[in-house]
Amino acid sequence: MADCLFCKIIEGEIPSSKVYEDKDVYAFRDIEPQAPVHVLIVPKKHIESLDDCSEEDIELLGRVMTKVQEIAKLAGITNGYRLVSNCGEDGFQTVNHLHFHLLGGRPLLWPPG
Repeated sequence: MADCLFCKIIEGEIPSSKVYEDKDVYAFRDIEPQAPVHVLIVPKKHIESLDDCSEEDIELLGRVMTKVQEIAKLAGITNGYRLVSNCGEDGFQTVNHLHFHLLGGRPLLWPPG
């Protein structure tokens, strides 16, 4: 999608601190980290949010989820992490491209806030 921030990052039009990339997944460090390690994991296919996933996305979403532990290790997370996907306005989704926040590097409290 031409006006999507994350699509532009994936295409290299906007610089990022890449942690991982393959044919389906792009992961990069968040520019406003909410934990010592904060990585955004993004499917390369533009999907607006979890609400917009369909049956045809099952394989892609499975691939994204199976890459999380590898991305966590590459990012330096050694003692657990939290994976979050914000969905919609009340869920505080600020970029309309499906993405997952990988947070770690310190004990994470619950509830988050």
